[in-house]
Amino acid sequence: MDYPDGDIFAGEVIGTAILILFGALIGAVLVTGIGLSLGGPTGYPINPARDLGPRIAHALLPIPNKGTSEWNYAWIPVTGPLIGGTLSALIYKLAF
Repeated sequence: MDYPDGDIFAGEVIGTAILILFGALIGAVLVTGIGLSLGGPTGYPINPARDLGPRIAHALLPIPNKGTSEWNYAWIPVTGPLIGGTLSALIYKLAF
């Protein structure tokens, strides 16, 4: 059966839109689930920039009566996700 070009184009547009929409929704639900289940001690423990950037800004900005930037703890939310990402890549590589 011959389909008009407009029908084929519409199918491509709709198919791609659904793929991207559901991919984004799954990603958002995944990040929310990880944050809610594992984020008690540190917040969302999957993004080193979420912790390191504000900590550097806090250390550099001249805020009166500010507390410590807690640099003795700063390595945990930075190296933890990096090691976790490396570990997941190794597991994926071994499994597939």
